Amino acid sequence: MTTPAPTERVDATVIDPGGSIQAAFDAGARTVQLRAGSYPGGVVLPSGARLVGAGAGRTELVPGRVAASDVPPLHDAPDAVDHGVVAHRVSDVAVEGLTIRGFSGAALYAHTVRGVHLRDVEAADNTVWGIYLRESTDLDVRDCRASGSRYAGIALAFCHGSDCEVADCETSGNAYGVFVDNSSRTRVRRVRAHGNAAGVLMLHQTYPGEPEGGVTDCAVADCELTGNGLSAGIDDEPETLGAAGPPMSGIGLAMIGVQRVTVTGNRITGNHPGGFSVMGAALVVGSSADWGGSDPADISVERNIIRDNSPADIDVDPDAAHLCDNTIGTSEGTS
Repeated sequence: MTTPAPTERVDATVIDPGGSIQAAFDAGARTVQLRAGSYPGGVVLPSGARLVGAGAGRTELVPGRVAASDVPPLHDAPDAVDHGVVAHRVSDVAVEGLTIRGFSGAALYAHTVRGVHLRDVEAADNTVWGIYLRESTDLDVRDCRASGSRYAGIALAFCHGSDCEVADCETSGNAYGVFVDNSSRTRVRRVRAHGNAAGVLMLHQTYPGEPEGGVTDCAVADCELTGNGLSAGIDDEPETLGAAGPPMSGIGLAMIGVQRVTVTGNRITGNHPGGFSVMGAALVVGSSADWGGSDPADISVERNIIRDNSPADIDVDPDAAHLCDNTIGTSEGTS
């Protein structure tokens, strides 16, 4: 998953460690290139912005001066948190080759954006969310890593109507590795999710004051969802892992209230709960109708390896899902 460091571009404004990235964008730059080193402070991206580091682990964005932004408050976060990179009501932004570490909100927060392109971005130890993309379209998240956030490492919330792709990424140490929250036309491919409470969570649920939801026409393919055993949602204290959600642990892939989803070629193995979980298997298909969501329907589960999980490998509504050519262990369960 390592991406080679980009060479310096002739059309770029080059910033040395400690320099102000925001000042360069405010002065009209559209491509800002960062040399290896540390850069303090958050950044707000204008339309057409390219923020290019020397590579994740070599170039690092850390907390410092907070850049002014009118982006709405971050979901499930306290007031006055800071974010590493913000994009709001803009289009065609890209971030590449950068570690974003230690922010009290999200590493990267995009809201109402058309065109977000992320490559070789590492979100590490950001308090609430890692990469959080909301009410946005044309999303491409590739070769990224996200770890150590209270909720999701990579989250798509209320993103409808345009193709979204999360590919060749790795998540660990979050409540949810990848969270597809009321987002449609999303493909999760070749993702390695390990050491979370849930590797991939797909959820249709309505919330007061939020946009209409739904998770439809999605795919989860060729992923490794293994060893997810953290406990999330156990304690309702706001600073605990997954505090706003129900108790979860030991889940490889959960699809709740989803429709027209294809699950193919995945390895879902070695997921064991580290605490109480409302879901009792590594692969779960269930309804969210009681929470204002929907019953699951038209789900295809084909050619997956699902074994060595506890307390069960699968818990699937047989009326909602078609299972074909899977390798499923002896702890198979259906509902």
